[in-house]
Amino acid sequence: MTDLGNSPAARDIASVLHPYTNLAVHREKGPMIIERGKGIYVYDDSGKEYIEGLAGLWCTALGFGVEELVEAAAEQMRKLPYYHIFASKSTGPAIDLADRLTGMLPIEQSKIFFANSGSEANDSLIKMVWYYSNARGLPDKKKIISRQRAYHGVTIASASLTGLPFNHRSFDLPIDRILHTDCPHYYHGANNGESEEEFSSRLANNLDEMIINEGPETVAAFIAEPVMGAGGVVVPPAGYFEKIQAVLAKHDVMFLDDEVICGFGRTGNPFGCQTFGIKPDTITIAKALSSAYLPISAVAINNDMFEGVMEESNRIGVFGHGFTYSGHPVAAAVALKNLELMEEWDVMGHAARVSPTFQARLNGLSDHPLVGEARGVGLVGAIELIADKSARRNFQPTQGVGAYLSQCATDAGLIIRAMGDNIGLCPPLIITEAEINEMFDRLTSALNATEEWVDAGGLRTSN
Repeated sequence: MTDLGNSPAARDIASVLHPYTNLAVHREKGPMIIERGKGIYVYDDSGKEYIEGLAGLWCTALGFGVEELVEAAAEQMRKLPYYHIFASKSTGPAIDLADRLTGMLPIEQSKIFFANSGSEANDSLIKMVWYYSNARGLPDKKKIISRQRAYHGVTIASASLTGLPFNHRSFDLPIDRILHTDCPHYYHGANNGESEEEFSSRLANNLDEMIINEGPETVAAFIAEPVMGAGGVVVPPAGYFEKIQAVLAKHDVMFLDDEVICGFGRTGNPFGCQTFGIKPDTITIAKALSSAYLPISAVAINNDMFEGVMEESNRIGVFGHGFTYSGHPVAAAVALKNLELMEEWDVMGHAARVSPTFQARLNGLSDHPLVGEARGVGLVGAIELIADKSARRNFQPTQGVGAYLSQCATDAGLIIRAMGDNIGLCPPLIITEAEINEMFDRLTSALNATEEWVDAGGLRTSN
């Protein structure tokens, strides 16, 4: 490694443990340091401009440099920089935000619990489901079914819900009472000649069999993202959620809706459950709730669940769960201002209007020699890199094709997310049609450079 002296990069290598990073490689290559942002663009410490094609981590809905959010934080910081909501204490921002959310979220008579991240929200929800089962006098009804390739967080419990191998390997996960059923990825999962409806029916039947084999009296809930995010932007096939919900209703199993990525306009509707006809019992939200300007998340539970939780807390004396920063007044004030700006600027309407351009450019990449499938909805999508289109054969993970494309995109001034050979796109919701076209132009350039590298290295034949 080049001697970096006492530079920021050298001090990063010396002191920062980076999440989701090959730590050995990082020690050799060092960080990419982002210094500032404006709109859909970020700039590194050399001044180079990048389109932030993943809205940071699926989260900066309003883009960068929104002064109204800065002022909301500063105003609340001066007034009341911190207080908690334990033991019946409250603050104005927490009350106002909860009130606004109950009016927005598609759950009738919901109650809002605040946390600080999507992981914390889903972790809290697991505890609430177990607490609620005990309140109902159903102490055995505790198992929660997630899906292969799902992503629901990285705490011990929420990482167990996550269905990705690298979130389990060497962490001794998943914990017990967490199960995983089929990933609804039609492209790779369907049998020859099987329609999307038939594929969905088969997966619903598999879920039904799993619940029966486990014992319906032991299965409390099923959790799903409307569109799988970190699992590769998997869009559900036709009829999938309708058939899944019929199985859940049959066995008295709750539907837990993870809207951490899909919420607040990402799929073309305010919430992903509305896009796909899901009628959830609970909803978890984070990321776009504050456009990631400050950490905040929330769990919304329906009234039946709240009544049970309330009665149980009265029976034992307390609802013994919460975080020091639950409903943090500054984070809540920023989130509230963020939602006000979304309404004032018609951000969700704008996202719906420019989504056809995004999806048209995304689908246009299907013809590229490297792309097996282009998939998406609204302003989220992915392309899957493939070694053999006719056989739907992927490259070997060790070949690092997705990582190479990601670097080519960075060189072209575009930040994307390589999930293996699935390349995710999820730009800020404020992106314009001209910026969408520029983003895909840069991605196409990176794809062409990667195709040349694949051909030069004979990577298709060595697969």
